[in-house]
Amino acid sequence: MVTDGGSDLVVIGGGPGGYPAAFLAADMGMKVTLIDDAPNPGGVCLYRGCIPSKALLHVAAQLEEAKHAEDWGVSYGDPSIDLDKLRQWKQGVVNRLTGGLGQLTKQHGVEFVSGRARFNGPGSVEVTPAEGESRTIGFEYSIVATGSVPATIPSLALDSPLVLDSTSALELERVPETLLVIGGGYIGLELGSVYAALGSRVTVVEMTNGLLPGVDRDLVRTLQRRLRRNFEAIRLETTVLSMEEAEGGVLARLGGADGEPSEELFEQVLVAVGRRPNSAGLGLEQTGVQLDARGFVEVDAQRRSADPAIFAIGDVAGEPMLAHKATHEASIAVEAIAGKPLAWDARAIPAVVYTDPEIAWVGLTETEAADQRIEVQTSTLPWAASGRATTLGRTDGATKLVVEPHTDRVLGVGIVGVGAGDLISEAALAIEMGAVVQDLELTIHPHPTLGETLMNAAAAFYGRSPDYIGRRRGHERS
Repeated sequence: MVTDGGSDLVVIGGGPGGYPAAFLAADMGMKVTLIDDAPNPGGVCLYRGCIPSKALLHVAAQLEEAKHAEDWGVSYGDPSIDLDKLRQWKQGVVNRLTGGLGQLTKQHGVEFVSGRARFNGPGSVEVTPAEGESRTIGFEYSIVATGSVPATIPSLALDSPLVLDSTSALELERVPETLLVIGGGYIGLELGSVYAALGSRVTVVEMTNGLLPGVDRDLVRTLQRRLRRNFEAIRLETTVLSMEEAEGGVLARLGGADGEPSEELFEQVLVAVGRRPNSAGLGLEQTGVQLDARGFVEVDAQRRSADPAIFAIGDVAGEPMLAHKATHEASIAVEAIAGKPLAWDARAIPAVVYTDPEIAWVGLTETEAADQRIEVQTSTLPWAASGRATTLGRTDGATKLVVEPHTDRVLGVGIVGVGAGDLISEAALAIEMGAVVQDLELTIHPHPTLGETLMNAAAAFYGRSPDYIGRRRGHERS
């Protein structure tokens, strides 16, 4: 084992929280060591999460658009899919981005160590590489940014290559004729959409009474209508009671709210029931760090753990498990280490489901307002009133404002429709700046664009949209 002289900061995890933290700290003059078990920074998001999944979703969207182009008088014929080339293209996207991060690591003067890190006492971590001798690195401060891993269902554990999780599904080894997706959250719906576009007959089962639990129902209904056309079936209030390998695939026993359990054979199964923090195996018991009941590292507003020398950011530090939240936390933690009076004060964290259509929201949702008994008013502009949406043949969308009565302050925004994820940032800025509805209404937006649906939803709130006769809707405290 080799022991070195140590670093000012050791960052464990090279994802969208870890590498920005390392780069910023190095730019501020700290001696920084970044540790990750991959050959370059990037983390789960880049290697086997956000980026490869969005690359495949882009392909799925192209296939869907080509299919519907016949409505516009353009026919491409049946697509021919070269799965090997598709995998290569997806991997090429990942390689370009991770390779670029490798170069940036050197340019920032950050030492990158490839291996698994484990705390072995106060101010010290041991790094075990895939090959070669272990190394001990001392530190003054450390940031834990180890992310999350796919959650499992212990009662349904089946050690079989026919059972996929969100990581193995992205390998796209083959396109099964039939695919069972367990879980109606964003991971299951996104990956289910990819496989459906490539030719699988996809069945989604969700134990609750609706897809995307927690998201406003009026937004989800728009997505669900389209998914019902693209998927073989969507079964709500349904659970998988058991699974076993059988000739031709996996035999799943399904139980629903109504009727007797049924058995169905699927060529493959995707388990997509969420993610859990990757806090095990880090040697945190050798430190003063405290974990909550779910395995998240407990942190304060500066992302400092119960051990004053150790900070935690990203998925391992609590929900929401979003890459951009981790990146924001990175700057807070580093500035706090540098002695700056910085703390978490974000009013809103946008979230996007990259299905077709996309769903995006930021700030207070109408569902949360009802649950918390907060009085709000809403204004919804259907995209049938949007000239741009009509030219795209995609009027299956809507833009909704959630507003504080009496002040007209924008508390939240929800959008469902093509490109919703690219539209939500303006809403996030409005909420962060404390904008009122009239601020959106009086901001001149280019025409015809999807972005002007925010302006027109604001105008509809006052009953003066030129394209839509609507009125605000209230939800009062009960």
